[in-house]
Amino acid sequence: MTPWKRAMDLAGGLIALALLWPLMLGVALVIRLRDGAPVLHVSERMHSPQRAFALVKFRTMAPDPADRGVSGGDKAARITPTGAVLRRYRLDEMPQVWNVLRGDMSLVGPRPPLRRYVEAHPELYAEVLACRPGLTGLASIEFHAREAALLARCRTAEETERVYTRRCIPAKARLDLVYRRRRSLGLDLLLLGRTFRRLLPGAVRRS
Repeated sequence: MTPWKRAMDLAGGLIALALLWPLMLGVALVIRLRDGAPVLHVSERMHSPQRAFALVKFRTMAPDPADRGVSGGDKAARITPTGAVLRRYRLDEMPQVWNVLRGDMSLVGPRPPLRRYVEAHPELYAEVLACRPGLTGLASIEFHAREAALLARCRTAEETERVYTRRCIPAKARLDLVYRRRRSLGLDLLLLGRTFRRLLPGAVRRS
C-alpha cells in the first residue's frame, strides 16, 4: 500500500469516526431495543488470499448458525425491519470504519470476499486482492445494483450460490482489476465522491 493511500485511510477514518459516532451509538441502541442482541455482526472476510480478518457490521438479519454464502432472495425473510432501513442507507456498514483504522481495509478497493469464494477461485482473487479491500470501490458503484437484482430473484441457497459464482464474481473482478490498473489519489477521491452522492436522499442504491 502506498503512503498516500494509508494516510488518506487514516485521515478519512478518523474524520468519519468523529462525525458518525453519535449516529452509530443511536443505531446500536435501536437495534438492541427493537431486535435484541447481538447488535453487531462479525463476518470472516479475506484481506489477502492468505490472511483473514473480522469484518464488523451492524446486525440486520435474524441470526442463523447455519448461515453461509452471500445474501440472496432466500435470506430475505430474515432481514429485520430495522435492518431493512440500515441496508437501504448503508448504515449497517458504519462500524467498518474500525476495520479501516486497523488496516484491515481501505476506504476504496474491492469489497472483501468470503473465504469460500477465495478458495474456489484462488488465481482470480490473487489478482483482485493485490489491492487492499475497501469500503467502496469501482465494482461496488458500477455493479451492485445489478448484483442485487440478480440475487433477489434467487429462492434457494443453491440458486444464490450458482448465480453469484457464475454471474457476479467474474463481473465484479473485471471492474476490480480495472481499478487496480488505474488506481490513483484522484480516482479514489472520485469514487468516494460518487459513493457519497449515491447515499443522498433520493439517490440511494445499496452497494
